[in-house]
Amino acid sequence: MANTQYNADSITVLEGLEAVRKRPGMYIGSVGTKGLNHLIYEIVDNAVDEHLAGFCDTIWVTLEADGSCTVKDSGRGIPVEMHKKGVSAERVVLSTLHAGGKFDNQAYKTSGGLHGVGSSVVNALSAHMDVKIYKNGFIHHDAYERGIPTVELENGLLPVLGKTRQTGTEINFLPDDEIFEKTRFKADWLKSRLHETAYLNPGLTIYYKNARANEKEELTYHEPEGIVAYVKELNRGKTVIHEPIYFKKELDQIEVEVAIQFVDAFEENILGFCNNIFTQEGGTHLVGFKTRFTQLINSYARELGILKEKDPNFTGADTRNGMTAIVAVKHPDPIFEGQTKTKLASADATKAVFTVSGDLLSHYFDRNLETLKAIIGCAEKSAKIRKAEEKAKTNMLTKSKFSFDSNGKLANCESRDAELCEIFIVEGDSAGGSAKTARNRKYQAILPIRGKILNVEKASMDKVLANAEIKTMINTFGCGFSEGYGNDFDITKLKYNKIILMTDADVDGSHIDTLLLTFLYRFMPELIYNGHVYIAMPPLYKVIPSRGQEQYLYDDKELERYRKNHTGDFRLQRYKGLGEMDPEQLWETTLDPERRVLKRVEIEDARMASEVTEMLMGSEVPPRKQFIYDHANEAEIDA
Repeated sequence: MANTQYNADSITVLEGLEAVRKRPGMYIGSVGTKGLNHLIYEIVDNAVDEHLAGFCDTIWVTLEADGSCTVKDSGRGIPVEMHKKGVSAERVVLSTLHAGGKFDNQAYKTSGGLHGVGSSVVNALSAHMDVKIYKNGFIHHDAYERGIPTVELENGLLPVLGKTRQTGTEINFLPDDEIFEKTRFKADWLKSRLHETAYLNPGLTIYYKNARANEKEELTYHEPEGIVAYVKELNRGKTVIHEPIYFKKELDQIEVEVAIQFVDAFEENILGFCNNIFTQEGGTHLVGFKTRFTQLINSYARELGILKEKDPNFTGADTRNGMTAIVAVKHPDPIFEGQTKTKLASADATKAVFTVSGDLLSHYFDRNLETLKAIIGCAEKSAKIRKAEEKAKTNMLTKSKFSFDSNGKLANCESRDAELCEIFIVEGDSAGGSAKTARNRKYQAILPIRGKILNVEKASMDKVLANAEIKTMINTFGCGFSEGYGNDFDITKLKYNKIILMTDADVDGSHIDTLLLTFLYRFMPELIYNGHVYIAMPPLYKVIPSRGQEQYLYDDKELERYRKNHTGDFRLQRYKGLGEMDPEQLWETTLDPERRVLKRVEIEDARMASEVTEMLMGSEVPPRKQFIYDHANEAEIDA
């Protein structure tokens, strides 16, 4: 029971970096792999800011053999002079929240890290951090453990290790295993981010090195063509219908840079960036671009007589059918939604991108009529298919007119408060029956499905919409879908706060999870981006010792540890499927919120996620085989 006294003694003040260690998710998003890699991005972003300011042309990033990461740049180096607080400015920057040189737009015109927390947060969440600053002809040194300095200052200034002709900052840090679930950086994610940074900064060279055992690799990222090369790379292997369109202009101190290329495919791939930060959830800059582009295409289509007087305008999705685009802005004072900067909220970015895109695209289209006609042709094709699919969708809904329990198998929960409700997608009638008996009926719904659902990556839209299992899920969730041209997704209508995939703990179960995730990612990606999708972790074994307490083990690694540490005889029960558990066992291992283990599905890199989904679930076999071969050492094979 909480203390009933609420007075001045109840107020706790977290000094220094304590707040970061107490609530790390507020600063880096999560303590999983995504948050772990974010530590590197914060330090790299600081180095990129030096490049944007005109003082850095090279960055070195190394994954060290001991699990730490080193980031070095050729910039000016963190200031080491005496700060008004009475210590070296470097000590203030790395051990104080909201301290930095990015608040007055004097040291940095634009910056990806405007909150002044990046490097200090990394320091707080690292078991140790070692800092070398190459400045004024000397190598200055500092070190920390969990954010606490371990180097004694000399009259308030950093000790000097020696002389140098270099300039820049070198930071080595090891993530704290008291904070993070795992402390092994994801190399693929890092490489993708570094390559992306090189595309966005044509004058920058980034040297990447992986010194970890069995992973040794060295790469150089330098892209003098910038975002034009980025668009070409995104469209590699596809049939393009014109050369990339590129324009760049500054308006009201906001620099707008855009590259566009259409391909002969029914897809849209628009990536937005602000000050080199990938805005995964989009924002005002993309709103300005999309709005103006749609207006332009409709205007030209009517001017050319392609759209007649009685014809309705193309939708925004129609005009962007086949588009691959990079929209990058440099903003002196951006407003982001959240510290991890996944969505730009600056209203003036809409105006700047809208105006620049309108002026420069009009100039381009007036001089490149054939390219314009080809792009309008993509919109025509899209509109035709959209109308056919809208008709098919209407027919589907008219015929089905699903009750909430559309296939007669949904066991809904009693509550209608979406925040409290969760739905389990369960494979098979047997497991579904156990789950229905075991669940808490007040807020847990059970939806059984039959086996492996349709692979939506290979199927046409009409087959997808005709699939019984998929129709059931779309109608059960209640929020529509956003794939292709339906685009009627409304997350506010979602009936369950958690959508939990609950399949057997074997290879077949993993395959079903993959198919379900492919469907959710392609048709309802917002559910994943907003943290509503989870994977249940049912145990694979139950051990019954001759003496002591029974225990559930979730994988073969746990079983191996149990065998090493347990003395005495024990009996082992292996669950081939969820249907083998009685309701009581299913409740205590998989359904009970107090004891269950859930994995939340997250997307770190939207571009990589789309590419990998297409590769693994699409029809092309050779790239899939190569990917599996390259990542075979990461696989967990069911015994």
